[in-house]
Amino acid sequence: MRKVKVGVVGTGQISGIYLKNATESFDGILEVKAVADVVPELARKRAEQFGIANAITVDELLDDPEIEIVLNLTAPAVHAAINIRALQAGKHVYTEKPFALTREDADEVINLADAKGLLVGCAPDTFLGAGLQTCRKLIDEGWIGTPYSANGTIIMGNSSNGMHPNFQNFLKLGGDPIMDMAPYYLTALVFLLGPVRRVTGTAQQLHQEITVINPKSPRYGDKVAIEAPTNVSAVLDFHSGAVASLQAAKESFGYFPRLEIFGTEGNLTVPDPNFFGGRIMIQFPNGETKEIPYSHGFTEDSRAIGLADMAYAIRAGRPHRASGQLARHVLDISLSIFEASQEGRHVSVESHVDRPAPLPIGLKYNRLDAADIV
Repeated sequence: MRKVKVGVVGTGQISGIYLKNATESFDGILEVKAVADVVPELARKRAEQFGIANAITVDELLDDPEIEIVLNLTAPAVHAAINIRALQAGKHVYTEKPFALTREDADEVINLADAKGLLVGCAPDTFLGAGLQTCRKLIDEGWIGTPYSANGTIIMGNSSNGMHPNFQNFLKLGGDPIMDMAPYYLTALVFLLGPVRRVTGTAQQLHQEITVINPKSPRYGDKVAIEAPTNVSAVLDFHSGAVASLQAAKESFGYFPRLEIFGTEGNLTVPDPNFFGGRIMIQFPNGETKEIPYSHGFTEDSRAIGLADMAYAIRAGRPHRASGQLARHVLDISLSIFEASQEGRHVSVESHVDRPAPLPIGLKYNRLDAADIV
């Protein structure tokens, strides 16, 4: 099968794992032809690190007729703008989350892609990993009966150590807990339980600014404004009848993730949706608790599996799983939570998406091959 050539825009921290997997685990379908960044030296370093022939400008990348997919790894505030430029250049797009910061920008991307007959994909693709794929299989096979409730918690430290090169982005809309971390949980919940029909919630923040406290940071001592909510609680009503609660915060310390699905015949402890593997447990009505082995592959950090699946979809003419429509629904849920907090009411989620198809059960290794085009 002919490989799909990819051009990467944005070669910051997250690009490392994408490029590693694209050039190793998914090199049967992907060929990274070029990388580009507003800081040319970053692009050159990544190209040298991963044996990529071309470190070029964004304009040069978009003008290359051989590049079929643009992998957009830029900052959240410019995701939509870069995606639109790529689509206008006739490229398929796969972007990091969040898909956009407004519904209007998201719709512009999707409508342009539809008009041009192009595909749009979006992270997170962790739901394609062994952990969540196994949980989907368990739910679909009735291991926990009818799922009726879920509880998700993601508590993280804030950015006051100032060591991330772009830590200030985590203090703005797009780097906040709902737009930055909750997409892992919301995508997992939609994959497992189906689309959301309405939400309510509250979005708060304890502080208006932080002081960088790590002496090793180049910004040590600086006061940096916090421009987005940092502590959010929400209740989600699903079309299936299930209800979920979600707590997402970046106000304290450490990393405390948890996701549980409660069913009429069992309670399922789901691995952290920020990762691809993790422990899967079911508690049964008789009190027995059982650890469940994986039914699928991809237990390690397999970011770019959604990109590879989209590349196979391009060649096979079938739907891809980490789609723009899925990301648009997750964005709609996120913005509806903010609106519910501001307006003090339930907010209907107008968008709708079908649950993505699960991967084949037989995948045991951290590779996708041509046989996986189903």
